[in-house]
Amino acid sequence: MNTKRRINIALLLLLALSPLGVGARSPQVKKLTAVEAKDHIGEQATVCGKVASARYAASTRGKPTFLNLDKPYPNQMFTILIWGENRENFGTPEQKYRDKAVCVTGKITEYRGAPEIVVSDPHSIELQR
Repeated sequence: MNTKRRINIALLLLLALSPLGVGARSPQVKKLTAVEAKDHIGEQATVCGKVASARYAASTRGKPTFLNLDKPYPNQMFTILIWGENRENFGTPEQKYRDKAVCVTGKITEYRGAPEIVVSDPHSIELQR
């Protein structure tokens, strides 16, 4: 086998085994608007929108923090839910994210007819510019 052919084979193998190779690609997470999220219940996705209202319900069981996207509660299009047990990971999310454009990644669930993602890790929420 000549040298040129060996080099070509080696390059093809390197490409196939590299992170850029087809076999190594990870599945792409869908990016949705807050309005589109209702059609993707049960799916893993990234949902983006503006936090129109935010509330820490300290006296409610579970001490939830609600970040409502695109429209304020009770007409929100989508909710990001942070349970009290995870709140310290976020600081004061109702202040940090209020009126900000954000994207949240996780599994879309439904609560009382409205789509939401429950988050426990601050890396799941990304501030947009």
